[in-house]
Amino acid sequence: MLEISFGPQFCGHLESAASREWLVPDGLGGYAMGTVAGLRTRRYHGLLVVADQIPAARRLGLASLDPAVHLPSGARVRLGAHQWRTGEVDPAGYELLERFDLVDGVPRWRWRIGDLVIERELAMTHGRPGVAVLHRLVAGGPARLTLAAACTWRDAHGERRADGPAPRVEPTADGAVIEGAYRLAGPGWVGEGHWWHGVHHRAEAARGLAPEEDLWYAGGFAGELARPGDTVAVLAWAGDAAGLAEPPPPAAEVIEAARRRNRRVVAAARPRDAVDATLALAADAFVVRTGPLGGGTGSGGGGVDVVAGYPWFGAWSRDTMTAYEGLFLRTHRHDEGRDLLRAYAATLSEGMLANTADTGRVEYNTADATLWFLHAVSRHVEVTSDTDLADELLPALRTVVDGHLAGTRYGIHADPADGLLTQGATGEALTWMDARVYGVPVTPRAGKPVEVNALWVNGLAAVAELAALVGGDPGAAPAAHGRAVESFRRRFPAPGGLLHDVVDAPAPAYPLGGAPLHDDDLVRPNQLLAWSLPHAPLRPDPAALGQLAAALLTPLGPRSLAPDSPGYAGRHRGGPAERDGAYHQGTVWPWLIGPYVDAARRAGLPTGDLLAGLEAHLTEYGLGSVSETADGAAPHGATGCPFQAWSVAELLRVRPS
Repeated sequence: MLEISFGPQFCGHLESAASREWLVPDGLGGYAMGTVAGLRTRRYHGLLVVADQIPAARRLGLASLDPAVHLPSGARVRLGAHQWRTGEVDPAGYELLERFDLVDGVPRWRWRIGDLVIERELAMTHGRPGVAVLHRLVAGGPARLTLAAACTWRDAHGERRADGPAPRVEPTADGAVIEGAYRLAGPGWVGEGHWWHGVHHRAEAARGLAPEEDLWYAGGFAGELARPGDTVAVLAWAGDAAGLAEPPPPAAEVIEAARRRNRRVVAAARPRDAVDATLALAADAFVVRTGPLGGGTGSGGGGVDVVAGYPWFGAWSRDTMTAYEGLFLRTHRHDEGRDLLRAYAATLSEGMLANTADTGRVEYNTADATLWFLHAVSRHVEVTSDTDLADELLPALRTVVDGHLAGTRYGIHADPADGLLTQGATGEALTWMDARVYGVPVTPRAGKPVEVNALWVNGLAAVAELAALVGGDPGAAPAAHGRAVESFRRRFPAPGGLLHDVVDAPAPAYPLGGAPLHDDDLVRPNQLLAWSLPHAPLRPDPAALGQLAAALLTPLGPRSLAPDSPGYAGRHRGGPAERDGAYHQGTVWPWLIGPYVDAARRAGLPTGDLLAGLEAHLTEYGLGSVSETADGAAPHGATGCPFQAWSVAELLRVRPS
């Protein structure tokens, strides 16, 4: 894997070290997450973040475990880091960091105090919500190490304050149980019990969200470090009463088990180089086992699902299916992928996959996720030769075609006039460009979007191909495909060589269903799918791709809108309304590098240097991963989730194999 290491000058510079984030997932949608500096810059940062039955319903438990070294001289040196509402950072333990390393997915900090060197490593218990934090004396000594446990139990998307009840702390022989939800265990526990007021999260302040919370200092652990090799370890884990009574293995075993598992994950992916290996491990973070979703987007019942991004997303079917090939096929996770596809097929309703259950209810507001599902099934069968799955799922795939031909939710239907898919409903944004501000879609794209219809053509061809492969009935797919291809080739080409973004779109001043209709010629990357999909309706024109690259391409992928277009926003910053307003109005989306590279290869254009920026990005935001978005304007600072599934998956998928 890539070597991800930072030395004392980087670690000691707060702006640098606090802007690089690490992630250690638990395989269930929970995680530990923070920064190289040790400073919690987000409400989502903590050492024990626990997923509920749906991954997005997470709760923060152990926020931090702050080390302090007590020297024989009587001096106390604090190694943690917190920022307070005053702006002050105290303590500033990052100034004593000698280095930070991310090795085999395990983060390691090393502090130096003269000749005394202490390191910390941590890992999650995979498949169980728990974290092991191990401190080791590397050089010097003796010293006494204390660890202050800053605790809460709250929704990861919110805050908890001292004006409410304090967390309930029940002492145990080696620590405490917090709120009956999670347990802390380690040496020399001494209970305390008071609030730390005004902990400040600078990233939330920059995002226009509530930036402060109060943490409960539940108590601390202590141990002696007499000679190099001595350790002080703490475990924290969540569960029901029976689970809390059963501790995880010792911290050293948890960490070593995490290393071994991560190496196995990478080896199974058969990487060709260090970047592939890094991306394979990054991909693993998004593949989770979930609890029942109550009829939600994914597999439910403890099955395989995909977290769209950390730290705030759960499962979104569009993201899952777009990322499917990169996450499951490029990494040789064929059996897990098969289980996921079967489980999603079982949730089809009126020819549609649900979009998400992240909002607390099952929502079907997507025009494209189901079409990406057809693509994912087709790619799975193509790569694995799993004709049994093709035969099993073919009836479900026919219901998708029939549902779209007859019409389904949100006005999604094949137009009888031309066989193209049209969609739209008041107040809804049904394509992947789905942002809303105060309930109003920013990019509604009602009508016949170019990528939706490229996916429709591709999906119809895939169903017909799968039916032929297994000798099954293709249903209406072949006839619908022929008509849709002819109409696509006639309707979408625009003057100048590019494609319309939407055809038959209602004019902005008119309600849905009103007149007149128009064809939207804004320069967006959505047309890439018309050239890049396996059964794409068009062959790419090198000149058109050159135009698109000149307008949209950045080191981190294509912009969502050309800079000379009305409504372009070069910065994806500010409060929620500002960010959502810019989300698809110029913001860079790294996942789009996949369709761009596919189209360029089909056009015979060179692609060797297209991925260099994204590969360099693996060490500059979410460590070892790829961000959700970036500013459209240079220098294209990363935004959104630091760890995003389809961004990782598409980069991995299109790298040379």
